[in-house]
Amino acid sequence: MAAPVSKCRRFVSVCRKVGSFLLNSAFVALAASCGSRMESDRPTKLEFAVQMTCESCAEKVRAALEGKPGVQSVSIDVSREQVLVESALTSAEVQTLIESTGRRAVLKGIGGSERDLGAAVAMLDGVGGIQGVVRFLQLSEERCLIDGAIDGLEPGPHGIHVHTLGDLTLDCLSCGEHYNPFGKQHGGPEDSERHVGDLGNIVAGPDGRASFRLEDSQLKVWDVIGRSLVVDAGEDDLGRGGHLLSKQTGNSGERLACGIIARSAGLFQNPKQICACDGVTLWEERDRPLAGKGRSKETPTANL
Repeated sequence: MAAPVSKCRRFVSVCRKVGSFLLNSAFVALAASCGSRMESDRPTKLEFAVQMTCESCAEKVRAALEGKPGVQSVSIDVSREQVLVESALTSAEVQTLIESTGRRAVLKGIGGSERDLGAAVAMLDGVGGIQGVVRFLQLSEERCLIDGAIDGLEPGPHGIHVHTLGDLTLDCLSCGEHYNPFGKQHGGPEDSERHVGDLGNIVAGPDGRASFRLEDSQLKVWDVIGRSLVVDAGEDDLGRGGHLLSKQTGNSGERLACGIIARSAGLFQNPKQICACDGVTLWEERDRPLAGKGRSKETPTANL
């Protein structure tokens, strides 16, 4: 009976692999079908602090990055524990490659090939343990790069928008409406008739993570600092649905997670190693909440 059992096991294994492939393919197709998003393949420069003590460490990091699709160049300075990567991948994807070597990495700055026109970051927090980091980089007067990773979402599409107010006194409910300085109707990112804050949809995979890298022609970093970024429970219909809220909010459901958009460091603008307020080092902060009682404990939180 050994042969039939062996064949059965192989059959089950193949079914599982096929099922996993089909599931992942479905999410790829879903991401493509969400439409009106401007995926960015423009390379940017990412500055990471990486725990390295010797050239052997550097060579392992270099091997993990060089030759990977989307990675243009890699520069490593062991003495400064610095890794500079020019890449069209998301910052989360580059960080994952670096940390595959067993070394911890912290993104310290992001920049384009031109003069720095401003950078910002939003640390998102929400119901059910949703956490994420979204960064904004003004590539030019006309183009803003939006690079983010958000964990803990239900698989599938979620509307994402910049809201007018940076007010979290009532959590996401006090963030105001979509940022709409020109009084237009709701639409998709590539529509001329849209709120400036309309960024379309992001898609969470089967693991609950949405990792994205977009460009937008209307958003300006200097206009959104101090406002908020909100992720919704459902898909934004981009103003094309028949619901009463379609032209107002995209009918994307309740607000799941949000964070205030704050100015952040560009390339080589963040020399911090220790937080002066509480003595938390760069590496400790990597695994702790930004504020609150969990910051002083040894228990790490989700890696962002």
